[in-house]
Amino acid sequence: MARPIQLHADLAIDPAREAEAIHYFETVYRPAARRFEGYIDLHLLKLTAAIVGAAAEGVNYRFSITFTTEALRKQWVASDPHQEVWGRLESFLTRHDYDFLLFDVI
Repeated sequence: MARPIQLHADLAIDPAREAEAIHYFETVYRPAARRFEGYIDLHLLKLTAAIVGAAAEGVNYRFSITFTTEALRKQWVASDPHQEVWGRLESFLTRHDYDFLLFDVI
């Protein structure tokens, strides 16, 4: 049985626009992603503490999306709806130098 994949990105959301960013994520971004084949889950995780080590400077959220396969996630990323909603989500960020990390879910 194939395992799902999960993509993570650490984000620096502008604290002055945090409420607006969360509202957009919950009411526009997540509903757009839900409509795509293979979608499993999507979270925006707020950093509350670095227990050991340190977060990258300015990082205050982690974006995490899960799809049944990487191929289906790539279809979502290549779609016009994704281009629109990701572009708007980026407008809430103070930095755009983030990494995308892809994991197999065990």
